[in-house]
Amino acid sequence: MRFTLNQIHNHADQTVRTAIDILKWVKDPVNKCKFDIRIGINTGAVVAGIVGVNKYVYDIWGDTVNTAARMEATSSPGKINLSESTYALVSTSFSCTHRGKIEAKNKGLIDMYFVDLD
Repeated sequence: MRFTLNQIHNHADQTVRTAIDILKWVKDPVNKCKFDIRIGINTGAVVAGIVGVNKYVYDIWGDTVNTAARMEATSSPGKINLSESTYALVSTSFSCTHRGKIEAKNKGLIDMYFVDLD
């Protein structure tokens, strides 16, 4: 499946909007959430497929997924951490703060950005 550049921008925007909604839900005292979360988002190619023998599970994997996991791991509680590739797609829709180049396990230095939530 191929996407147009406009669709890719829209998907990145929708992903960040969803992350913001999730954070708002976690922080809302009405929900009595007993934990805080970190969110990491990366954009790129993935491999997807069905895994399993007795119980089938649809999964995605690849370097893009691994980098997203590193974005989450190097984020802070209550924050959305974006990779350079995602930031490039959403920078006109969302205000973000450049964190600089941050060391990510097995990835080296990666430019990272926090989405400004307020």
